Amino acid sequence: MVQAKKWILTRHFVGFPKDSDFQLKTEELPAPKDGEVLLEAVFLSVDPYMRPFSRVRMKEGDVMIGSQVAKVVQSNNPAFPVGSHVVGRCGWRSHTVCDGKDLTPIMPEWAQDVSLSLALGGLGMPGLTALYGIEEVLGLQEGETLLVNAAAGAVGSVVGQLAKIKGCKVVGSAGSDAKVAFLKELGFDEAFNYKTVGSLEEALKKASPDGYDCFFENVGGPFSSVAIQQMKDFGRIAVCGAISTYNDTTPQTGPYPHLTMIFKQLKMEGFLQSRWGDKHAESLKRLMGWLKEGKLQCREHITRGFEKMPAAFMGILQGENVGKAVVAV
Repeated sequence: MVQAKKWILTRHFVGFPKDSDFQLKTEELPAPKDGEVLLEAVFLSVDPYMRPFSRVRMKEGDVMIGSQVAKVVQSNNPAFPVGSHVVGRCGWRSHTVCDGKDLTPIMPEWAQDVSLSLALGGLGMPGLTALYGIEEVLGLQEGETLLVNAAAGAVGSVVGQLAKIKGCKVVGSAGSDAKVAFLKELGFDEAFNYKTVGSLEEALKKASPDGYDCFFENVGGPFSSVAIQQMKDFGRIAVCGAISTYNDTTPQTGPYPHLTMIFKQLKMEGFLQSRWGDKHAESLKRLMGWLKEGKLQCREHITRGFEKMPAAFMGILQGENVGKAVVAV
């Protein structure tokens, strides 16, 4: 029998999450049956999507949702030998017994000198989100100008780098001077701290006087309202996130973009990376290739200790991370 730890959502979040919304529990797991495996978490992901998804995908008392890189420590399933590593949507658990149906083995091409934690970041769901947003939703073309907000985060930092690989001008917005410096290191053409600029409108105009062909939206709220006004005619907007609204207790209202979208003939599309699941394997190989070539950097913000899962999660909602936030067990 294995003693497993798990983080429970004790009550749905009201406003910003609190420590009292979580509870750490232990349970004894049975030995894996025929076809099952026992997993031990190595790295766990904390992501902004967990905040809105918890309301619609979870009940109070459920284990917090999320993905992890785990090691197979016992196996009665030949597809997952002992000692191998997988990515699974096991939630905030230290150990899991499962049948393997929702597990993804780490790709055979994984380089020995690349941390497995990147399977939760630039070589995982955030990297796929960036790639599909750029290629499938925006259809970004060489020579175009792209705006991305929350640009120093797990998704935004990859978005900017992929756009540069495609030969585009990239403008990024972030919430601290240190993050802006990071964006410059990544090769962003323009980057600014939205918290310290006198006028967001003027900052966007200065960064790209001719406007923007594409906008990769991670923030929502007032930023979105201002940015849409800066789009070129026939501009495209990929809506990936709206982190500025996730903790609102009262929904934000207006201004509304409809007239601008009509006059500029804009296209706006929300998306989830799971839509292109049939492309994941090949897409991950492409991301790994760019990493090996030095064209893609994957910065991580690592918190150590399973007991710090709630603190790490609340930290990303406050913008503490540069790059992908990961908890190492």
